[in-house]
Amino acid sequence: MCTLFWCSKALFLLMFCRLMKMSTAEGKGEILPPAIQKIMKGYNKYLRPFFDNGPVSVGMSMDIASIDTISEINMDYTATIFLRQRWTDERLCFEGNKSLSLDGRLVEMLWVPDTFIVDSKKSFLHDITVENRLIRIYPNGTVLYAIRITTTVACSMDLTKYPMDKQTCTLQLESWGYNINDVQFYWTRGNDSVRGLETLRLAQYTVEDHFTSVSEAVYETGRYPKLVFHFELKRNILYFILETYVPSILLVVLSWVSFWISQSSVPARICIGVTTVLTMTTLMMGARTSLPNANCFIKAIDVYLGICFSFIFGALLEYAVAHFCTLHRSNLRVLTKDEDEEIEEEINGVLATIANSSNVSDKINKVDSKKNINTSSNRKEEKSKHSGCSSPMTVMKRLFCISDCFYVKNPYHIDNYARLSFPLSFIIINVFYWVYYLYF
Repeated sequence: MCTLFWCSKALFLLMFCRLMKMSTAEGKGEILPPAIQKIMKGYNKYLRPFFDNGPVSVGMSMDIASIDTISEINMDYTATIFLRQRWTDERLCFEGNKSLSLDGRLVEMLWVPDTFIVDSKKSFLHDITVENRLIRIYPNGTVLYAIRITTTVACSMDLTKYPMDKQTCTLQLESWGYNINDVQFYWTRGNDSVRGLETLRLAQYTVEDHFTSVSEAVYETGRYPKLVFHFELKRNILYFILETYVPSILLVVLSWVSFWISQSSVPARICIGVTTVLTMTTLMMGARTSLPNANCFIKAIDVYLGICFSFIFGALLEYAVAHFCTLHRSNLRVLTKDEDEEIEEEINGVLATIANSSNVSDKINKVDSKKNINTSSNRKEEKSKHSGCSSPMTVMKRLFCISDCFYVKNPYHIDNYARLSFPLSFIIINVFYWVYYLYF
């Protein structure tokens, strides 16, 4: 009985192993059709096509599905692209006139170029619901390999004219291990090899121009093929006009309202000046939040905000100067009134003395004649003494004349001058600013 039991058990295991082999063979047959099994027989995916007969040519084309974000802080952009590569492998030729579309998972059984994106910071291949790959083999051995990837690529930006700037970014494709003696890259349709940019709608940019180029990358390990796609982005300024430029202009105009308020209304004018200065400071800080903090260059928006802040601060200083001149003039008026009263008192005393004595007039005439003689002699002596010092005196007189030019006789005219000079100078500076940054 024991021997019969062990024999039946061994027979069952043998039949189970045969069934497993048959199922695996049927599974392989389902995955690989007979034509592909014939092609893959003896195929070595670790050797490139034309291994001993020169380099293999790889043609590339792309479709830009979307450009998601363009970051000035990180100086990069994120894009989703469909990358297509074509090459000819003589080992994959087969009879027929129809191409074979295979499952993308079979790419692991074929040789594919080791293409990589040079300035990529991070990339990933889409895998929902399966890995987004396409393999198509043509009868002449041509292989089409397409993938969908999302990549974040570095883009060096010059923000000197921000937000009226134009940025040129690139997408560079290179071979990692095969040099120019093994692999040659080319664009399949020239500048028309990259499509999809015409239909893109970006938030802050407009794609103005794009073109392709072919070059070589030189490293210590050799010379490698490189394909470069260039595209030029122009920033849309309308958002910044509504968000930054118009509010800053309105703040400057608001600071000019104080020129039409009486100088005696100190709280009103100080309130307008301080409020506009603080609001402009907040606006300047908000405009820098979306920009890198470590930039050493001055941007166009910084220049304009600095101009607006200078005009607002100048309006506040204008009132300080006008108020100071008004107080100084009132003090002078008080002093002149006191001096006039003293002179009147002296005149009254002199008239009283004249009425009391009758001979005072004769004495005064004699004294006057003596004084005239003394003054004439003194003038002659002063001219003789100070003839050598005439040049320093003239210099001093000129300096006093220049200082008199800055003396304001009526402080209330300062506001009248400011009402004209501030708007006129602001308009002139705006004309130079916009002409320079838009056309130079």
